[in-house]
Formats: sequence, C-alpha cells, structure tokens
Amino acid sequence: MQNRYGPNRVGPFGLFQPVADGIKMLIKEDIVPARADKVVHFLAPVVLAAVAILTLGVIPYGRNMTAFTIDGGILFFFAVGSATELAVFMAGWASNNKFSMLGAMRAIAQMFSYELPLIITVLPVVMVVGSLMPDRIVFAQGEYTLGIVPRWFVFTPWGAAAFILFFVSGLVESNRTPFDVPEGESEIVAGHMTEYSGFKYATFFMAEYLGMFAVSGLAVTLFLGGWHAPVRVLEFVPSYVWFFAKLSVLLFVYIWLRGNAPAHARGSNDECRLEVHVADGVHVRHCRGRLALCRARVCAAGCGRCSSSSLFTAALSILLDTRRKFARRVYRFAE
Repeated sequence: MQNRYGPNRVGPFGLFQPVADGIKMLIKEDIVPARADKVVHFLAPVVLAAVAILTLGVIPYGRNMTAFTIDGGILFFFAVGSATELAVFMAGWASNNKFSMLGAMRAIAQMFSYELPLIITVLPVVMVVGSLMPDRIVFAQGEYTLGIVPRWFVFTPWGAAAFILFFVSGLVESNRTPFDVPEGESEIVAGHMTEYSGFKYATFFMAEYLGMFAVSGLAVTLFLGGWHAPVRVLEFVPSYVWFFAKLSVLLFVYIWLRGNAPAHARGSNDECRLEVHVADGVHVRHCRGRLALCRARVCAAGCGRCSSSSLFTAALSILLDTRRKFARRVYRFAE
C-alpha cells in the first residue's frame, strides 16, 4: 500500500498536479547513452515539440483569432506536421539502441500508413469551399437552415464519413489507444522514447498532447463549424467559447477511448496484438480499405456537392472496395 500525493490532492481539486509533474521532470537526471549521438538525441524532442506548436498557428480559435492567416493554411498544417516522422526517426537512430530503432520504424510505418487517408479526407472540404484557408472554410459553414440547424459539413453524408475517417486517422497519428502499436511494452519497452529521461521524456509527451490538440482543432475547423454557434440565437456568446467547447468534446473522446479500451493496449497479450496488426497484414488491408472509402468521398463531394450524392457515394464505395482480394501475408522466421 502507498500513501502519497495523487493527482487529486496537489492543490485545489488537483489543479496543480501538472505543475508538480513539470517541476519533477525538470529536476530529474538527464541520462544519455554513452554511444548515442548526443546532438541528434537532444534535437529530436525539440523538433517534435516545435512541429506540434507550429501546426497550432494556422487554426482559427475564434473570429479574427488566427495567428498565421495564410492562403494555404491547410497545406501548411500538413507540410509542417509531416516532419513528425523525421523527429521520431531522429530519436530512434540517435539512441543507438535496437529497441528504440525498432519502435521508431514501427511508429513511422504506422504514421505513413494513415497520413494519406488523413489528407484525403480533407480534400472534399477543400473542393466544396474552393479554398485552403481555414478561415474561409469556417465562414462557409456559418449559415443555418431555418435558423436552427447549422450547415456544418459533418451533417452532410460525405462530411460525416470524412469526419469519422479523419478522427480515426488522427488517433493513429497521435499514437493513441487503440493504435499505440509502436509502444509494445513486452518487446520494445517504450518505443523510440526508451533511452530518454527527465525533461526530454516529458517533451515527447507534451508534443503528443499538442499534436492531439492540433488534430482536434483542425477537425473542428473542417467539419464542426469552427467558432460558429450551434444555433443562431446563441451567436451572442464569444466565438472562441464555442470553438473550445467543441475542442473539449473531441479531447474528451480521445482520453475516454484511452481509458475505456485498456485491454487492447496493455496486458500480457501484446504479442497477439502485434501479430494481428503487423505480422498478418491486417493493418495494411485496413489502410487500403480506408483509402478506397476516402476516394469515394472525394468523388462524391466533387460530383454532388450536396446531400443528394449519398446514393452515388454508396455505389462508388462498393465499386472501389469489391472484387479486390488482399492476400494474407505470411512471415516465416528461422527457428
């Protein structure tokens, strides 16, 4: 039994717990392996955190509350966000550890697999609005039907499917449960972060949550109307309040999924989980299926641009998905 300060006892209602954790990480010893590339080992968490912070700059948090208002804001988001793979590879390579390198390669393979569906799900929104500016995308969702039903893209057939695919791909990009394959504790310990400690280790986790914040913020911008109120009569409420309310709901789902599905991410059956996701190729087939559905969404948005395209979308999805047999991959290992 233990009797120590927990997350609900530091400060009023545990609100000072993040401050206590930050101080603890700052004063912990920074251990670097003797044969590690010390410069790259230091730069990896810095690059990862910098990338996550830069992506937050193009998200409109409210009316006239965008840090970087540029024409290609969506393109900037994905261009800068793609540097995450580089930072993960730097961490695995610089550690000079086989476990770290194996975890880094698995993380990169997973991020590459789902980054393409993540980008393709954005194309229908860009095609309908005709702009890559996040602010214009939010303005395009500012109308209401009869003053009650908002015209958010998530309420269209193509937008609902694109939002679900975007959210699932965002879970994968953030390495959140149940897509935390790169961190199999029974064989690669903590993935590319195995040889990190102290504040460097905390920076990796901070970057993960910043990335989760950025992906959720982009989902709110693209599909949930951004800062617009759900009903016209509530537009007197400040715009940033609605944005952060929607953002809080998505972040709650992220954390709820992690707490509600521990059996798929932890436990003694990590080998079975890895065999299903990696060795048997199910992960690859699922990615191909999502790509086919994403292509159907893009074609439906381009041809219909309205809710009447649902029949066309269903037919196109069947056409793209059927008559394709993905053979199961069989790996043989030397005994």
